[in-house]
Amino acid sequence: MICMTTDSGANMVKALDLNAWTRLQCFGHRLHLAIEKSAKDPRVDRTVSILKKMVSAFSFSWKKKRELARLQTEMKLPPHKLITDSPTRWGSKLAMIERVLEQEKAISEILKADKKTRCLVPGYNEKDVMESVVKALGPLRDFTDALSGEDYVSVSYVKPVLHLFKEHLLKADDDDTDLSGEMKMTILNYLTDKYKDPKTENCWIWLHLLIQGSK
Repeated sequence: MICMTTDSGANMVKALDLNAWTRLQCFGHRLHLAIEKSAKDPRVDRTVSILKKMVSAFSFSWKKKRELARLQTEMKLPPHKLITDSPTRWGSKLAMIERVLEQEKAISEILKADKKTRCLVPGYNEKDVMESVVKALGPLRDFTDALSGEDYVSVSYVKPVLHLFKEHLLKADDDDTDLSGEMKMTILNYLTDKYKDPKTENCWIWLHLLIQGSK
């Protein structure tokens, strides 16, 4: 039995199909796709759009940066810079949202003082969306990098991680908002569907035995 871990490149998929080899897609990449799918929601899109404009307003204004630094000291907030979203890394979206929530008081005061940027002050709806995204995605932060490393073998951890997601991290709870619950369900359903193939299951068993036997 031959098994390879690859990305979703058409040439790689075709090569393995032609040789009848089992393909295990990079878990980090699949998790990224699952999370991006869960974030394709009008509420999230609107909020992220506002936040990106907000971050840009600070990025291109030394006065706003100076005022942010002053208010951070005055309000005893961490002296952190704002973070912008990168479309290739879902973690940057989460980091941007968390940073805005952290600096919300200072940011709002600065934006309200300028009539051109008052429209960028997050309202209750945007804040609810941000908190929902953090609740759904925060616990998954470290798994993308940890399970897509190139310098160590991580395939034997995938199945236990999926179980952890199902039974704990992505399990519905009473504190979920409608949005956070929907995002959790979307991620879990996507990953479950992608890893339900019997060949993949069989490959996991053999790989786990081989890795454990080599220790």
